Amino acid sequence: MIKDITIGQYYNTQSIIHDLDPRTKLNSTIIYLVPLFIVKNYLGYFISFVFLFLVIKISKVPFMYIVRGLKSLLMLLFISVFFNIFLTPGEIIFKYSFISITKEGIDIAIKMAMRLIFLVLFSSLLTLTTTPKKLTDGIEKEFGFLKIFKIPIADIALMMSISLRFVPILMEEVDKIMRAQMSRGARFDDKNIIKRAKSYIPLLVPIFISSFRRANDLSLAMEARCYNDSDNRTKLNPLKNSKIDRNAYLVLLLFFIVINLINIYL
Repeated sequence: MIKDITIGQYYNTQSIIHDLDPRTKLNSTIIYLVPLFIVKNYLGYFISFVFLFLVIKISKVPFMYIVRGLKSLLMLLFISVFFNIFLTPGEIIFKYSFISITKEGIDIAIKMAMRLIFLVLFSSLLTLTTTPKKLTDGIEKEFGFLKIFKIPIADIALMMSISLRFVPILMEEVDKIMRAQMSRGARFDDKNIIKRAKSYIPLLVPIFISSFRRANDLSLAMEARCYNDSDNRTKLNPLKNSKIDRNAYLVLLLFFIVINLINIYL
């Protein structure tokens, strides 16, 4: 199970993407995702895919390693595609009884699926190429202006980073508990959906206990290290933009302009 979860994991390797400032990667994710919801034709989606593929190649993270994270979204993908195909009005191309498939429904379903896939893959790159510490620092610096409104952005950034980091840890814990339950005769591969759902209920109590125990240990460790004064906290390696960050913004700006030109003129 843990092998299918990529969000929250860090893939340790050397690449240009890994060396980028975390603020650059945060902004890049936003700049990439916004056009996905305004693109209107398949040429724009093709360019988005090519751009995503090139970024993955540059990051040196195996493509299949990232794609593996889509397994946990198959059900959501199926539901979104199913409802769009059968519930979208338009030109009917197939009809049987009360079930009808429209041309517009297929078009919207395909675009919705591509949006969701690209969104997950690009977002996964953010955590795969950024350590939790750098991600925390990046969020804190990026949204530091919110301190004017008395918003504890440092604490929020820390909570978000810890939450992402705990995703693979908790999934690994679930995997261990499942193996222990299976050794005692539990069945998690039953074809009956109701029986399979019932078999997951005994997992809830040990998962909650493990989560609370880990959270308590982490809070005690942070308090022991006086990690409680975010205003006076210093940084060993302060974040600063470099030449590669400026080049990355230029490439993203070019991508954004191209997508918008395609939307306007095609």
